[in-house]
Amino acid sequence: MASSDIRGTIREYIRDRFMIGKSSDSLMDTDPMLEKGILDSTGVLELVGFIEETFSFSVEDEELVPDNLGSVENIVRYIERKAGHGVPG
Repeated sequence: MASSDIRGTIREYIRDRFMIGKSSDSLMDTDPMLEKGILDSTGVLELVGFIEETFSFSVEDEELVPDNLGSVENIVRYIERKAGHGVPG
């Protein structure tokens, strides 16, 4: 799956699940979602479940860090690495 497809899938999920009543245009790919109040700890777990189901891999406990899941951009890079077709990062 191309980066743009991964990005679109993640943005759509976040918009539909967590941005009810908010404009998704206000979310930049590099915005820290925890700090902006888009995700909380429960939301992160829901996002992880979505990622595991959609991209068919397991997210390990030690991977539950902002460098992997803190922003749309970080999530896209993380999925690419896990799927084996992104650059190490």
